[in-house]
Amino acid sequence: MNLEKLYQIFCQSAGVCTDTRKLEPEQIFFALSGPNFNGNKFAAKALEEGALAVVIDQSEYQDASSDKYFLVPDCLKALQALATHHRRALGLPILSLTGSNGKTTTKELIAAVLSQKFNLKATAGNFNNHIGVPLTLLSFTAEHNFGIVEMGANHQGEIAELSAIAEPDYGFITNFGKAHLEGFGGIEGVVKGKSELYRNIAARKKTVFVNGDDPKQMELTENIDRVVIGAAMLGYQLTLKATNPRVIFSLNELPIESHLIGQHNAKNIRAAIGIGLHFGLSPQQIKTGIESYNPENNRSQWINKARNKILLDAYNANPSSMEATLESFKALSSEAPKTVILGDMFELGPTAAAEHQAIADLAHKLGFDRVFLVGANFYGVEARQGQIKCSEYEDLVVALQQQNTAGHLLLIKGSRGMALERILDIL
Repeated sequence: MNLEKLYQIFCQSAGVCTDTRKLEPEQIFFALSGPNFNGNKFAAKALEEGALAVVIDQSEYQDASSDKYFLVPDCLKALQALATHHRRALGLPILSLTGSNGKTTTKELIAAVLSQKFNLKATAGNFNNHIGVPLTLLSFTAEHNFGIVEMGANHQGEIAELSAIAEPDYGFITNFGKAHLEGFGGIEGVVKGKSELYRNIAARKKTVFVNGDDPKQMELTENIDRVVIGAAMLGYQLTLKATNPRVIFSLNELPIESHLIGQHNAKNIRAAIGIGLHFGLSPQQIKTGIESYNPENNRSQWINKARNKILLDAYNANPSSMEATLESFKALSSEAPKTVILGDMFELGPTAAAEHQAIADLAHKLGFDRVFLVGANFYGVEARQGQIKCSEYEDLVVALQQQNTAGHLLLIKGSRGMALERILDIL
């Protein structure tokens, strides 16, 4: 593959695309393939619809009479190589972050803060995998002077691969939690897999941000250039004032009032504040950034309906995030009855039954007025008093129609595959 020639064309293009349904004129189409699709079949169509060039990896789809075809051994690897080449050509500082919980929220908070000083670009949504990371890098332009790249993984080796593509100057891991236990092979595998970011940073002598109250993070970064995030940073004193109903910090007595709730989000906000201080932002700039962030996309999102006020946190779930959210929801000051709707947690492997039972037990212990447990895994638990099990979504609809939850404060949380936000239509 002639990477330099491809990059020259990229610099003249309107960007890259991997889906002809979303193709814009003058973009480069990468013919990615998977178990159920073959992008090579759409290369000619992409050119017909205005693509500047197409990158394919199957010669039978090449038109020898056209100079707009780039035949490569592997389209995905070509996309990744182009992204790394572009990242090096721009030379802008990049912060990469990963973690079991809170990485997307933390990314958005950091972006909100740093955008007060930098013209930055951050990962859109959760484009954080082997395709999303290179697409993010290729979206950076010469106008940007800072980049934020989120990295997701469900098995060991992925973060190492993504770090090699992005070559970050700074790294941050939100936490090590009980997420994707099946793919990682247990919590030890989670720690090993996520800390691949540390190893990449260390090998290139770059810098990591570390939660000072996490002993494992402190241990793993002893020999790495690090910035410890804690109560005292760079001469500033950071004090947590409240997590109920919203997280409020004081930075050298300047109040910072967020739109998030809970101790778990307090840690995410603290990270954004600490990183902002490291990059020289003033307390007022940090305050402006934090207070400008309103959660959306089913993440810690408050929704007011005619009958209920709802905390929608249904983008994803694992035992660690479920526990943190339940405890934060219970701690909210409210005279209204509290009802929780919990959906299955995926990718837990052999621990699935025990982890779902533990969450059901916790919900009972916390004393919510009503608890709806939805999905095959939750249907298998031993339900406690006041808990209603629903094997599938349709059963939940019926159960909610039979129960009067008007005026209740509601929490909705479950894994993405449960799509529990659908229930909003009947609440």
